[in-house]
Amino acid sequence: MSLLGGIRVLDFGRFIAGPYCAALLGDLGADVIRVERVDGGEDRYVPPVADTGEGGLYLQMNRNKRCLTLDLAHDDGRRIVRQLVGTADVVVANLPPSTLKQLGLDYATLELLNPRIVLATVTAYGPGGPYSERPGFDSIGQAMSGAMFMSGLPDAPARAAVPYVDVSTAQALAMGTLAALWSRERSGHGQLVEGSLLRTSLVMGNSVLIEQALKGPNRVPQGNRGFTAAPSDLFRASDGWLVVATIGQPMFERWCKLIGQPELVDDPRFADDEQRGNHSQAISELMAAWCAERSCSAVLQALAAAKIPAAPVLSPQQALDDPHIRAADLLQQRPVTGSAQHAPIAPHPVDLSADPAVFARSAPALGQHTDEILAELGYDAAAVAALRARRVV
Repeated sequence: MSLLGGIRVLDFGRFIAGPYCAALLGDLGADVIRVERVDGGEDRYVPPVADTGEGGLYLQMNRNKRCLTLDLAHDDGRRIVRQLVGTADVVVANLPPSTLKQLGLDYATLELLNPRIVLATVTAYGPGGPYSERPGFDSIGQAMSGAMFMSGLPDAPARAAVPYVDVSTAQALAMGTLAALWSRERSGHGQLVEGSLLRTSLVMGNSVLIEQALKGPNRVPQGNRGFTAAPSDLFRASDGWLVVATIGQPMFERWCKLIGQPELVDDPRFADDEQRGNHSQAISELMAAWCAERSCSAVLQALAAAKIPAAPVLSPQQALDDPHIRAADLLQQRPVTGSAQHAPIAPHPVDLSADPAVFARSAPALGQHTDEILAELGYDAAAVAALRARRVV
């Protein structure tokens, strides 16, 4: 049996933080049921890429799930949810508390139906503050944590193009859910697991905030250069861009030798990481000149030999074609449900030697498993047909 075999998850999440948490549990063997509106959720088609209409985000976030369509505003729809909750171990929902209560998915209601249930929720801002009921996406975490301000240039903050706050929140929520399931084995009772985008983003940028609180440097963004070490920047070689991260005295000394300027080790401006960060522009200019005379491949080979971390800056197509990504199977070609197409889906982010994650199902078509799931609850074909005629499912 797989690691989470026998665990049932009801996924009421949308977009990333909730659905990816549920997908991670599905990777580990849980039976995940995506509960979706009869006409489809708005996250199903963002951005549309498949010839069936599904979006790339949907294909990634909803692998290893079954799909049940359901009208939660209908009394019969609510009745089906209550039945499902009685069979479930986990409910995942990234919805505001007021919406959860309105739908009967708040923890107080769920606990009465099933004392062993674990409710995993995500909101934008988390409870306890004046913004708690506000909606939000990944970018609010980037903006309010200081990360967006510290990126880019002094007159132009920059948003990361990838939703790292959402994905990190989903991973943290999945970890909390696993901990709650383990706790339940001891206590016999479920619990509420709460995450928020703002909370995750503050964790990720915490060291910058600690520095500001204790030392008050009032740092301003400086492009791609690092703040506390150098060279730590993006550099253009003769045929492409690369990123370099040099931290610590031994690595800096190897870099000085690499570019043929060992005397820089004794320059008082570069005495330690903090000083090198303060004078990072001068170091970046030296590195930029050295890189400009060489190909990207030559620079990367030299840095690898010097044991200095570096990597090419790849376009999306170059990432798809990268020999290491291909050899390590870090993007796996998976079928698109209802199509002859295949999509490169990133697997579970960690490997377990004894209980490996699996890809059992592609993201489901709308309502693909409605009849199957209702049959498991005891509905016969005539009852399902009646529900469908009234658009409950």
